[in-house]
Amino acid sequence: MSLAAAMALALALDAVMGWPERLYARIGHPVTWIGRLISALEARLNRGGTWRRRVAGAACVAVVLAVAVGPAVLAQRLLPQGVAGVLVAAILAWPLVAVRSLYDHVAAVARPLAARDLEAARRAVALIVGRDPARLDAAGVARAGIESLAENASDGVVAPLVWGAVLGLPGLAAYKAANTLDSMIGHRSARYEDFGKAAARLDDLMNLVPARLTGVLFAVASTRPRAALGVMARDARRHRSPNAGWPEAAMAGALGIRLSGPRTYGTTVAEEPWVNAGAPDPRAAEMGAALALYVRAMVLFGAGLGVVGVV
Repeated sequence: MSLAAAMALALALDAVMGWPERLYARIGHPVTWIGRLISALEARLNRGGTWRRRVAGAACVAVVLAVAVGPAVLAQRLLPQGVAGVLVAAILAWPLVAVRSLYDHVAAVARPLAARDLEAARRAVALIVGRDPARLDAAGVARAGIESLAENASDGVVAPLVWGAVLGLPGLAAYKAANTLDSMIGHRSARYEDFGKAAARLDDLMNLVPARLTGVLFAVASTRPRAALGVMARDARRHRSPNAGWPEAAMAGALGIRLSGPRTYGTTVAEEPWVNAGAPDPRAAEMGAALALYVRAMVLFGAGLGVVGVV
């Protein structure tokens, strides 16, 4: 059975269908199931001093990984051989890919921004970023949307499918569990600084290769590949995240805009450095260009998985 071919097909399935709302209403989604487990464990274990919280956080990671990976190992062992195995693996992998959802969420920001409806654009961007939308002007909304698109192209599409292509369904499940852990408890806050340390480190490690691959995909799929690669090589390491800077910098270079920079979370202003400083702020038109680049990059990625699966 070709794992890469199964992942390519899962990508195609999600691009066409997404995760149907009726299905979500009836059974939820695997990521929400993982999220409920994380919330229950965190509420029970996140207490005590520094070292107790760190040990408890590591235990939380171990339990969530075991619960997520165990069924995936069993499913992979039961897969039929040949084409049937590829089809079944693709169907099982499909819920853990977010290529359609990511496009739809960012497009929901781009449409009102293009129509000059800033309030509607702020409401839409608040669904995908943590910063205070009321403080964002049109350029800030566009930056937030494009940054989310670039970062989550890696986290939501490339990384899970890379791990799936390498380790099959267990690798895919392990990545989604690690990424969900990081998104929920891997924060630098008083509550999660210690408890979420293991989750944050695991997510950083699992995204090392996929984040850089996503940046290369954006560059190759763009009309300005040299500029995209140049900005990525120069600015990616200046980003607050060891991984998110790679796709964001490539996107910034490809579109000729600046990203990152200072942003407000609640009452806290984070003085982040600019990526591609000196370039202009993005507008609604650049959001449309970012979405088009995302589509081309994901088609390129899917084709690459398909070729690897056939060879």
